[in-house]
Amino acid sequence: MPKLWCFLSTITFFQLCTFTFSRLELVPTPPLPILPLPSYAQLKWQQRELIMFLHFGVNTFTDSEWGTGHENPAIFNPVGLNANQWLSTAADAGISLVILTAKHHDGFCLWPSKYTDHSVEKSPWKNGHGDVVQELVNAAKPLGVDVGLYLSPWDRHDQRYGHEIAYNQYYLAQLQELLNRYGSVREIWFDGSKGKNAPNMSYYFTDWFSMVKELQSSINIFSDAGPDVRWVGNEKGFAGSTCWSTINRTSLSIGNASIEDYLNNGDPKGTDWLPAECDVSIRQGWFWHKSQTPKRLSQLLEIYYNSVGRNCVLLLNVPPNSTGLISEADVQRLREFRRAIDTIFSTNLAEKCSVKVSSQRGGKGGGFGPENVLDSDHLWTYWAPRDDDKEGHWIEIRGTGTDGGLRFNVIRIQEAIGLGQRIKRHEIYVDGKRVANGTTVGFKRLHRLEEGVVHGKILKIRIEESKGLPLISSIGLHFDPFWHPNGQRPK
Repeated sequence: MPKLWCFLSTITFFQLCTFTFSRLELVPTPPLPILPLPSYAQLKWQQRELIMFLHFGVNTFTDSEWGTGHENPAIFNPVGLNANQWLSTAADAGISLVILTAKHHDGFCLWPSKYTDHSVEKSPWKNGHGDVVQELVNAAKPLGVDVGLYLSPWDRHDQRYGHEIAYNQYYLAQLQELLNRYGSVREIWFDGSKGKNAPNMSYYFTDWFSMVKELQSSINIFSDAGPDVRWVGNEKGFAGSTCWSTINRTSLSIGNASIEDYLNNGDPKGTDWLPAECDVSIRQGWFWHKSQTPKRLSQLLEIYYNSVGRNCVLLLNVPPNSTGLISEADVQRLREFRRAIDTIFSTNLAEKCSVKVSSQRGGKGGGFGPENVLDSDHLWTYWAPRDDDKEGHWIEIRGTGTDGGLRFNVIRIQEAIGLGQRIKRHEIYVDGKRVANGTTVGFKRLHRLEEGVVHGKILKIRIEESKGLPLISSIGLHFDPFWHPNGQRPK
């Protein structure tokens, strides 16, 4: 009898195991990713949306954009410099990363480098004991704002420039100073900008990038060719209406003007995840000039829609003045800009709507339903259609108010980019009438409607073409009171 009991118990155990495994096998799994994928650091960067550049140096005192390299350090004397004001201005504008020009093309260093005397150490500011980089870091930390640095490859002052090995050693030495001395740096900026008459020499970018990653593994490296963030191809702050985060790095080179369109649009067949950063200044110039004023709010919003709203991060330059402060006009315009963004996007008119989809992965309760497009997670919860849904993918937002009506002029769509960028082409209809269409979506696509405010009961987004299954993480319907196409005033 004990042997029989043992045998029956064993059968029952295996039956239970089989039942348990079968139940687990019925839980829907996420779809396979579409490669390439972003890194953790790239995902964090993408979610910042708006970051700040601080162009500051001897040019601030000479009313110029490109210094000659012959400036006397004695001209650098920002007697009222207050990095706390810079960072509080950034934080109030919702900015989480600030990038400082530690050295621009003129070669003047905003920190006391032991490899050159062309620095703050030879200036009258703080009797030669100042350190702008350190003051930036000290001001950023208590506000939770991250720091980035720009170290210009082109150096019009240092005599080693033009002597390939000597200058590359000098540049690497200064990289090590900055990345060892000032704590965590989240982004470092490289470019290929230089004058036509500059000495011809090669920069050892591969060596520089390797050193950067060795010293700070979580940093994002920006350049025309990445490897983490790419230039968008212009300084207007506009991405292409098609903008893939994917590209082929083997087709890129730093300082090559012939690839600007490729940088602007990306590549659907790209083998590297290399999202674009849109750099533009709040003023006409990159450095502060007394004669210049900040861009109008309408211009800044136009830039926002064409950068953040096209799957990019906006790097907005706000240059401190010769006193060492961000000018009050710029401070006020930034506050106005942030208030406008919050006014437009703090309310999602779709939140109280019902959502219907063409199909749902795993069926109702499977975890990939349409309710995910209205939650607060814009990365890891998403609507996914069934693998076998071949009839076209769509998602429908239906008003549920007493009049069943919706009134908006901005449509937001976001993809679950943690599993790759997928959507190639989409169209949007309101009550059967097409109101917008586009190509890529990526982390965020904003459609500010050309006809202005629309009224309707049903909004339908049709995914006309995608790489694999489209995965939509968030949808928003918003009202922009600052948008007046053709003189239209929202009612």
